[in-house]
This record gives sequence, structure tokens and C-alpha cells, in this order.
Amino acid sequence: MTNGTIGLAMSSRGRPCAWPLAWAGRPQRLSLRDVAAATLLMGILLATGGCSHDGARPADAAETTANQVVNVAVTKVVRADLSQGLRIAAEFRPFQEIDVHAKVSGFVKHIDVDVGDRVKKGQTLAVLEVPELQDELNQASASMRQSEQEADQAQHQLKSAQADYTVAHLTYGRLESVMKTRPELIAQQDVDDAQGKDQAAQARVEAAKSGLAAAQEHRSEATANRARVQALFDYTKITAPFDGVVTARYADTGAMLAAGTSSENQALPLVKLSQNGLLRLDIPVPEADVPAVHLGKTVSVEVQALNRTFEGIVARFADKVDDATRTMTTEVDVPNPRLELVPGMYAYVSFPVMATKNALAVPIQAVSREGNKAMAYRVDADNRIEVVPVTVGLETRNRLEIVSGLSEGDQVVIGNTSQLRQGQLVVPKPVELSDMEGGR
Repeated sequence: MTNGTIGLAMSSRGRPCAWPLAWAGRPQRLSLRDVAAATLLMGILLATGGCSHDGARPADAAETTANQVVNVAVTKVVRADLSQGLRIAAEFRPFQEIDVHAKVSGFVKHIDVDVGDRVKKGQTLAVLEVPELQDELNQASASMRQSEQEADQAQHQLKSAQADYTVAHLTYGRLESVMKTRPELIAQQDVDDAQGKDQAAQARVEAAKSGLAAAQEHRSEATANRARVQALFDYTKITAPFDGVVTARYADTGAMLAAGTSSENQALPLVKLSQNGLLRLDIPVPEADVPAVHLGKTVSVEVQALNRTFEGIVARFADKVDDATRTMTTEVDVPNPRLELVPGMYAYVSFPVMATKNALAVPIQAVSREGNKAMAYRVDADNRIEVVPVTVGLETRNRLEIVSGLSEGDQVVIGNTSQLRQGQLVVPKPVELSDMEGGR
């Protein structure tokens, strides 16, 4: 207050009050009574914490919000193929997994693999030491060579007998012919002797044939025995029955392995071998979704541990609903050529149950729902908000089908829309669907 005038009154928050402003619009000369009254009033205002007009009116606040320009994330309404599926968790297991046993009993001479080694079909895993098999193989080989020699000898004897028979038969034939035409030139005794030699030679041929057959049979038996012993000897090399990975090792050099074909239940295996190039997933499909399962159908396999999605094929199913669980066991094969997937990992398998082709689609975050109503916040050509009722159809994990309310190419707001109002001016910031979904 200067020269008898009153200045602007200040609130307790340091802001000027509207009432003192109106009074102090122009300087006035006041009496001492007026000055005292004004001073008392200012003290009351300071004590009560400010003017009654310290805040904006609600109507003014709503108008300020409506006129405020904000940045919003938007995406376009596009056409896409949508499918709704069944998502079930499962655990990878090897396509095949076995304990590799020895086929003959013996001591491990040396083992060539260890845990984690990748092996090919037919690759040697270990060699057993079985000395008696080597001796038996040598005996079988000798017996086979002897039988071959006996067969060769029998073959020569047959040829000799056949040659003798040919000579004897020709001699008898000539004498018999002469006897018929000129009986006076040859004695009957000579003809009879020639006939006897012919018959004896023929008998020797038959005997030689029988001897040859016996020798050949013996040779075949010796050959088979030698092959049997050779096979047993070959079993001293334990080989991989299929391509796979060694996941466990049970024996070391010098360990005694019993034959896996024996009746001994405690036969020690050599290693555990898993075929991981192709993995299986066992899926319990609910009864209601069984009709959607078809052999050869492609399914999506999401592996969160790798943050990747793979393709699988429905390879087989039980074709029977379990009475206890009301599910049908379905197996999905997942190729794993680079062995990126490891048995024991969890995966989520998505079976497509319903599908819509070339549908209008928006991200799920672009539609707000209140009860049975659904709304989208569309940004018009003037960058103002339009609240549009929409009808939604098929819903997938990330998208919604728009049946009505929006058109292809429309820009819709995604994310929180609680602060947006009809007609509000905004600055649209386009966002790709892949960015919004975290790249998956």
C-alpha cells in the first residue's frame, strides 16, 4: 500500500487473488478506517490459506484437457489371415532313446565316445575283448577251407567217373552193334563184359554225384558256422544303431559287459543314445478339439527358452479319448537338424481350430471394451479423435477381427485411451505391429 492505495493481495501459495485484483484495478485514496478494514481482510485471507478462486473451475479443466494436444501411438487397420487355436504346453522328448547293450559278453577293450558326442549310424562306440571268439573264428575258418577242398576233390572224382563211364558206354555200344550185324565176328562173352563195365562205370558216376553233394553240404555247413562265429566276433564292435547324441555313459575301459540278449536282468549298458535330430511332443488334446486334429497338419511350436517359434507336424494320434482325462494323446514331430532344441525343454503348441481369410484386423490393444460394448479410437484426417463403436469377431493371441465400424487403412489408437476425448487434437505416431508384440 503506497500513498493511500492498496496493491495486489497474495494468497498463501504465492498467487494473486482475483478479488484484490478487481479492487486494486486503479489507485484510490482511502480513509484510515478503510485501510484498517482492508488490512484485517488480508490477514483473514492469509490465515485461511488463500483465495476461494485459487483453482480452476471443473468446466475450465475439462475444456483445457479437450484442447490439449498429445502424442498417441497409432496403427492402421489391415487385412490379414487370422486363426484361433488351441495352445497347450508340452515337453520335448527324443524321437528315439535307448540304452546300447553288448550282444556278446566281454571286457571293454576301449571306448571311443563320451557324453555329448554326436555319432552317426554304424559308427563304432566301443570294442570288446573276447579271446575265445577269435579262436573259434580260426577253427571255423579252417573247417570251411577243408570242406571247400573236399568239395573240389568230389568234383574231380565225379568228372573222372563220368569219363570212365563215357568210354565204357561207347565200347559196349560198338560191341552190341557188331553183335547184331555180324555175330560171327565177336564172342558173346566180350559183349557181356563190356556191358558189365558200362553199368559199373555208371554206378561210379552216381556215387561220385552223391559224394559231391555231401561235400557241398558240408561246405555249406562250414561256411554258415564260420559266418555265425564271424557275426559274433563282429559284435565285439559295438556300433550306433542310428544317428544320435550320447546322453549318458555307464562303462569304462576294462568293465565287464554281459550280453544284452542273455537272461541276466542286470546287464550293464554301455551308453544311452538319443535321436535328437527329430523330437516328439506329446499333446493331450481336449475332447472338444479332437475333430480339429488331422495327420500331416502343420502346427506352431513356441519355445520361450529360445524366444523362437518352430514348425511341427501332427505325426500320429491315439484315435481314442482317454476315459479319465477326456483328452486324446497326439504326437507332434519337430525337426531339429541343428540340435538347437534339447529334450526336456518346454514348448507351447498352437493347433489352429478356427480361421478367417483376408479379415480386417487390428491389434487387441486398439479396442476398448465396456461390458458387451467395444470401441476404437480412430484418428481422422484432421488428427482428431473419433470414438467409434465396433463389432469384433475372431480373436487371436495378438489381433482382433473387425466385423464392422472400421475400414481398411483407418488409423486407430493403441494403448491407454482413458485420457482421450471425442474431437481431441492429437499427434499420431505410427507403430508397427511387430514392435508392439516384442518382435514375436
